[in-house]
Amino acid sequence: MTDVLVGADGYECQTCGFEWESEEVGGVGEVRDANGNVLADGDDVTIIKDIKLDGKAGGVKVGTKVRSIRLVEGDHPIDGKVNGRGILIKAEFVKKAK
Repeated sequence: MTDVLVGADGYECQTCGFEWESEEVGGVGEVRDANGNVLADGDDVTIIKDIKLDGKAGGVKVGTKVRSIRLVEGDHPIDGKVNGRGILIKAEFVKKAK
């Protein structure tokens, strides 16, 4: 997971530099978690890797639950909130919560 910069024309991942347009597309396609489970809008997921936000320690810890995710188009297909902060997450860093 990474922190994402939001601009007028789209998003940019601060960690890897990937950029994508901000408009949401209804046909996101199939998004799978680290275990291969298909994710859908409204699912709850659990973080499986410590993630730094803004390059600082103390970002998002393993085991943190992200509730009611939203799937979006791009390299970071999971949109969720952690501690009141909106973040975009790569699917390989989460597993579907039970």
